[in-house]
Amino acid sequence: MRRFFVEKIDTKDGVCSITGSEARHISKVLRMSEGDRLILMDRKGKRFKALIITSEPREVKVLLEESMSGPQPSPVEIILCQALLKSGPMDYMIQKTSELGVDRIIPFTSARTIINLSGERLANKMRHWKEITLSSAKQSGRSLPAQIEPLCPFKGLISIWKGQEGAKAMLWEQEGGSDLKGLLRSYPYPNRFLGIVGPEGGFEKEEVYAASQAGFSPVSLGNRILRGETAALAMVTIVQYEWGDLCIRE
Repeated sequence: MRRFFVEKIDTKDGVCSITGSEARHISKVLRMSEGDRLILMDRKGKRFKALIITSEPREVKVLLEESMSGPQPSPVEIILCQALLKSGPMDYMIQKTSELGVDRIIPFTSARTIINLSGERLANKMRHWKEITLSSAKQSGRSLPAQIEPLCPFKGLISIWKGQEGAKAMLWEQEGGSDLKGLLRSYPYPNRFLGIVGPEGGFEKEEVYAASQAGFSPVSLGNRILRGETAALAMVTIVQYEWGDLCIRE
């Protein structure tokens, strides 16, 4: 059964209205009509089986039939701090890490970031990234989409998380003494993981030092030099495998 999102499901009269791009997708692309059924979800985690009453491009009305329980969230909260990447790689990274269950994505700028976003262009990108997380949530069946945090500078990022609880890692291709596997296995299953992934040009040594002073451990993913989006995807996958829900849960 296909899944769709609304901002909030109002259960007061048992009927819910779907508008915007979701309504257009239902009526124009999928050509779903009166009598068809779907699963409706909102940003609070509510989930219902619903019956379409009317289907128009501007508004689809559904009758809420049955409340459903969503999948349990991962036992570890994953916060991915990602330096801005070019448009295609950034979209890919958000899509795939969202499917894997990352909770929050924090885009940031650093000394070697080559992408410059501000004003209306940044606002449009934020809306676009949030649409990607919604689509990924529907694809993967997760209860809530990943949250996209406001863009921030690197210094502000590490300042926010200094002293915060959780395992904190910073991927750095020049790290020769510690790897992500060793870091994860040195922790007794924390409930929060914060990971920083840099831009195409990597981090400057001063940034690595500043992050380590804020409690982030510089770690390597091995001998391969990975693209930013690949490194982020690998990191989230490894964390979910070691501590999360990449398994069949009872």
